[in-house]
Amino acid sequence: MRFEAAILDLDGTLLDSMDVWEQIDIMFLQKRGLPVPENYVTEICARSFEEAAQYTIDLFGLTEKVDDMVREWNEMAVYEYARHVKLVPYAREYLKMLKESGIKLAVATGLPEKLFVPCLENNSVLGLFDALCSTDEVVRGKEFPDVFELAARRLEVAPDRCLVFDDVLPAVRSAKQAGMLVCGVYDKYSAHHQTEIEKISDRYIKDFTEAPLPGWEI
Repeated sequence: MRFEAAILDLDGTLLDSMDVWEQIDIMFLQKRGLPVPENYVTEICARSFEEAAQYTIDLFGLTEKVDDMVREWNEMAVYEYARHVKLVPYAREYLKMLKESGIKLAVATGLPEKLFVPCLENNSVLGLFDALCSTDEVVRGKEFPDVFELAARRLEVAPDRCLVFDDVLPAVRSAKQAGMLVCGVYDKYSAHHQTEIEKISDRYIKDFTEAPLPGWEI
């Protein structure tokens, strides 16, 4: 099976941004005198902002409203994404190679548009993408296939011809549930799930120098 489209996650996959979120999470919880639980960042990164806020409220028994928490996170993140967050090594070269080879490109992310569009623009890759999809546009987060299915529809490519790149286990699972090819991507925050991700994925890479080339067949 050859792929005609690549659907790519951002945080931890295309963007070297997980440390930014770790710092935001630490600052957010420290303001409330709360510790950062082990695997907290991994638990929330596959969820939409609203789902992550509700998870945090439930985890700590907070009385704050979801909308207020999302607003605070956004305010903390907007500056960093627009100016400081960079692509992971070799990502730009890989995207350009795919585009030049006629492969359609889409983003499928849990980030809101106000964060990822300025970031992709600042990294000079926004124009490479044929579709930009966020979990803000669907009912459920990336532990369900909704955002991947949305990307396939916008690209007008059959799911089984789409290759999804993601670094977290719930998203890898849901992309497979959507009938798509999956390339698992190493990220230190998901290293404890690496064995499971490798088992589910059609390909697993440490960085984009190992990514499948156009014409790749399983």
